[in-house]
Amino acid sequence: MEKKKILYISQEIIPYLPESEMSEISRYLPQGIQEKGREIRTFMPRYGCVNERRNQLHEVIRLSGMNLVINDTDHPLIIKVASIQAARMQVYFIDNEDYFQRKCVLTDEQGNEFTDNDERAVFFARGVLETVIKLRWAPDIIHCHGWLTSLVPLYIKKYYHNNPLFRHSKLVYSVYNDDFKNTLSAKFSQKLLMEGVDKEDVSIINDPTFVNVSKLGINFSDAVIKGTKNINPEVEKYIHSTNKLYLEYQPKETYIDSYNEFYDKVF
Repeated sequence: MEKKKILYISQEIIPYLPESEMSEISRYLPQGIQEKGREIRTFMPRYGCVNERRNQLHEVIRLSGMNLVINDTDHPLIIKVASIQAARMQVYFIDNEDYFQRKCVLTDEQGNEFTDNDERAVFFARGVLETVIKLRWAPDIIHCHGWLTSLVPLYIKKYYHNNPLFRHSKLVYSVYNDDFKNTLSAKFSQKLLMEGVDKEDVSIINDPTFVNVSKLGINFSDAVIKGTKNINPEVEKYIHSTNKLYLEYQPKETYIDSYNEFYDKVF
């Protein structure tokens, strides 16, 4: 029987960023699932604070060079890769000078959220999916971690749904306690309009709060996981109201086995 393929998309992974529940799960879950006989690919943004020399990142020339148009502006897509030797796994990095060269992640040194985080989410989601197309790798499950990945389910269901690589892909969205405080750009929903994506699809983020951005990710997913013990209560209530396939928070000792069994239900 052919191995099931799982695509992991995360906004943070150790050792490239500091330890958090999300970065730890995004590091050890793919390894654990790979050891259970699945095939995996893993992606994260190449923030400017990721040390390229120490982590031995290098550009993948054959995957780089595409331009993504966001808000009527061309942005070059650069793909880098690094290996976590102990896990026998590679991590692909989405890079772009405009969005990911600054030395911080989602806020500046003073803790102020970047005003273009909405466009960074767009670039990251589309960059991952365009790269997977170039790899000609058809994922059975796409597992998204963190709000920065919230657009991936929308794009898969509305824009890439006719692409044979994604035709049978199921979407799993993990929600964490990664709330942002300020609303994103008021024009966020307009920047998402493209072939297959209309105003109604993204109307929930006409007011682009953390809660509404999370709801968008949930709406277009097939299943939802509670990634941290405590998440935004309004988001948690919304998850239960959707009656989607749902996995409660799983402790460190058991989450790899629990997620693996959950994937079988999603398939």
